[in-house]
Amino acid sequence: MEVEAGIERRATRQLMVGDVPVGGGAPITVQSMTVTRTADHEATLQQIYDLAMAGADIVRCTCNEPEAAEGLARIVPRSPVPIVADIHHQYRMALAALEAGVHCLRLNPGNIRRPDHIRAVATEARDRGVPIRIGVNGGSLHPDLYEKYGGRVTPEAMVESALDEVSYFADVDFDLIKISVKASSVPLMVEAYRQLAEVTDFPLHLGVTEAGPPPVGLIKSSAGIGALLAQGIGDTIRYSLTADPVEEARAGRALLEAMGLRERRNVDLIACPSCGRAEIDVVTVAEEAMAAFADREIPLQVAVMGCVVNGPGEARDADLGIAAGNRRGHLFVKGRNAAVVHEDEMVDALVEWAELIHEEGAEAALARVDTEKARREAEKDRDRLLVEQGVDVNDTGTRIELIRRHTD
Repeated sequence: MEVEAGIERRATRQLMVGDVPVGGGAPITVQSMTVTRTADHEATLQQIYDLAMAGADIVRCTCNEPEAAEGLARIVPRSPVPIVADIHHQYRMALAALEAGVHCLRLNPGNIRRPDHIRAVATEARDRGVPIRIGVNGGSLHPDLYEKYGGRVTPEAMVESALDEVSYFADVDFDLIKISVKASSVPLMVEAYRQLAEVTDFPLHLGVTEAGPPPVGLIKSSAGIGALLAQGIGDTIRYSLTADPVEEARAGRALLEAMGLRERRNVDLIACPSCGRAEIDVVTVAEEAMAAFADREIPLQVAVMGCVVNGPGEARDADLGIAAGNRRGHLFVKGRNAAVVHEDEMVDALVEWAELIHEEGAEAALARVDTEKARREAEKDRDRLLVEQGVDVNDTGTRIELIRRHTD
């Protein structure tokens, strides 16, 4: 078992999707899927590049027609990441996708049901060394299993569907297998993966299918995927959102970074929720900062704080931050005051300093400025705020008195 961020990950086999390892302790990967017509290979390649830039390690493309397979033949050699072909009802499309050189297949046991077709695809994939994801979907469960489990989708039914497919693969000595058991219900999906993790050591691909548009889709996906990752279950993930797929890749990457399961790739922006002390519109400044950092790969934690009274102390562990006071922004690095900028220049200053710290390091950046002068200016604005607003601007004392009436 590998331990990351205090999470003991489930031990699994490892397979390669192109040059990307999945399972066996490899970093958890982010996947997404193109929404272009695969036959339009130029448009599809453009989207693949967009997804790769947003954090996708692997990208899936539909292969639902001969023209799509031909598109894949043009896409695979030019793709910056490994390509998975999503196969629907026609097993011949799987064979065509293999001819196109894809790095992995995804088969839904509920759609391709004839054992001889399943074995034929597995045999060809075995001979080429190409892995297959068994993609069980609660919305397209095999009718026999649906009937067996009382006319409803259950975790047990989805797990049985996956294991049935594994047995067909075993008939032809094929074991380069990943498995997913997705459902649109978070509790159903979580329990299905838990049960599956107990009976197999194949790598698991996590996702909440048909999660819907943001923000609800993001919440559902994060709840389901995050709950399993926290238990050490999962080797690769995909957010299934009704949105630009770039948002899927960004969300997946952000979740893994937030859980300490992948190294930070871009800015982790934190911001106070604002209070009676704030002298700026924290929400607007934070949104502007997020937009400014969107395409910059700067792996720092950056804080936007509403006031200079509490901000630098509360966010002292951030690599870089800025706090407002007297229509000025007080910029700090690792809790140390570094510079004072005009309120309108706060976001630009954050970007400039983030780039400097990323390139030269925090100490080198601080060596360029008069930190003592910056500290004095911050102290001046802090004292002014305390005089003007008082110590208890959020009326905490009154709240505490009310609490004591109930607890004394």
